Amino acid sequence: MKSKYIAIALLSTALMAGVASAQTAATDKANNSAMTHKEGQWRSSKLIGVDVYNEANEKVGDIEELILDKSGKVEHVVLGVGGFLGMGEHYVAVAFDKLKWVSEPVRAATASTAPTGTAPATNVDSSARTAADGTAKTTTGAATATRPVRATNEQWYPDHAVLNATKDQLKAMTQFKY
Repeated sequence: MKSKYIAIALLSTALMAGVASAQTAATDKANNSAMTHKEGQWRSSKLIGVDVYNEANEKVGDIEELILDKSGKVEHVVLGVGGFLGMGEHYVAVAFDKLKWVSEPVRAATASTAPTGTAPATNVDSSARTAADGTAKTTTGAATATRPVRATNEQWYPDHAVLNATKDQLKAMTQFKY
């Protein structure tokens, strides 16, 4: 009689273990799909520090903070405008949907504004004015991208954001207080 009870106990234990492992496998599969990075999603840590330009390709500030609402949606982006090395910076909050996110690097102006017949201004010393092929090296003073070129399928964060405002308009806005 004892052997029947032991056999029933072992059989029921084996059945319950099988059901539990099937549930665990289904739960793990659901958790793994939610835990992977999907295209179009950005890490908030990568958005902090992204430069913000206006429509004329002039840098107007950079992203300092993201402000979320109770549901977890980004409501505002705090921009740091002006200042030098973090000193004297003016913080303003801009609605997230006012920013246009761009993945390509900022395009530098290549047209020279120097009058005809004059040499363009250069930012290099005279000993470094020629390239290896003998052509003159000149700079226009425009900012150049120092980030390495990313693969086209790499979408971890945007290169920069564009806001339809000037630096003076942003400085005139009410300062954001933490």
